[in-house]
Amino acid sequence: MIPPFVPQLVYMEPRALEYPLGEQLHKKFTDMGIEIRQTTSHNQVRNIPGKNHFQQYRVAKSTLVVGVRKTLKFDTSKPSAEYAIPLATGCMGHCQYCYLQTTMGSKPYIRTYVNTDEIFNAADEYMQERAPKETRFEAACTSDIVGIDHLTHSLKKAIEHFGKSEHGKLRFVTKYHHVDHLLDADHRGKTRFRFSINADYVIKHFEHGTSPLNERINAAVKVAKAGYPLGFIIAPIYLHEGWEKGYYTMFEKLNKKLPQSLRQNVTFELIQHRFTKPAKRVIQKNYPMTKLELDEEKRKYKWGKYGIGKYVYQTQEQEMIQETFHRYKDEFFPESKIEYFT
Repeated sequence: MIPPFVPQLVYMEPRALEYPLGEQLHKKFTDMGIEIRQTTSHNQVRNIPGKNHFQQYRVAKSTLVVGVRKTLKFDTSKPSAEYAIPLATGCMGHCQYCYLQTTMGSKPYIRTYVNTDEIFNAADEYMQERAPKETRFEAACTSDIVGIDHLTHSLKKAIEHFGKSEHGKLRFVTKYHHVDHLLDADHRGKTRFRFSINADYVIKHFEHGTSPLNERINAAVKVAKAGYPLGFIIAPIYLHEGWEKGYYTMFEKLNKKLPQSLRQNVTFELIQHRFTKPAKRVIQKNYPMTKLELDEEKRKYKWGKYGIGKYVYQTQEQEMIQETFHRYKDEFFPESKIEYFT
């Protein structure tokens, strides 16, 4: 079992101390004896310790930057929600396939934003614009927010804020089991708590620094017992030797642990493994020993919305994945819903 994340190094923007959460975090990290440095901006953190890229990358992944989110224009978030709500950026996990490898680029450190009330006010404006339609916000587009929330409680505040809203819904996904502080949140059924799950082979080889599958499932049971709508993202679905058996075993484990009484509103989201050329370069630089299959010749090229295409599985393989996962879902969770496959 992995312990909750504790940063090795903290950077703070001076402006962060003007907010109650900034003050609280400064005191917390001082009391914990963690080194705190100043930075003018959470976007410009320099001098991360390390003799080479390999060392600096790993130190950055255990560095927390406490800042103020200046841009309160939210990105649109498809297919899981209308908007991404920016509570944090970056992640302490070492998932070798992760798309944050390229979107984070030279900033792999973790950022948390202390101006939560301003962020929630901006969310309220988006809700008002779309009312009376429901507006869903995704809190984990650029981070694994659960992984740091035991330190910040920003997510807990967000859950309670959306619980009180008339037209808002919140959703996020995590690979961590550190959920106990969220169980008593006044969510009012408006937050869908999702867990990223995978075959043991994928977790063992490509998801270092994250909670094991059994711990994620145990946490999912706790969350469902606390009344949250529950979901699972199976991502990336990765074709490896014995993949059918590996994913069948994953469904078996989930079926064994999740009581029948907690399944009335379970959703699944299916995302096949994909990569871009820039991502491949970054992955091989950050994880030179990776076993991740990144052979463009074996893949089908799919044009992207913004001109950057990605390499996905061949059509026949995608059909096989869909057929297999629908079959497993129907066998173990016939009452649940697959929201999409991409």
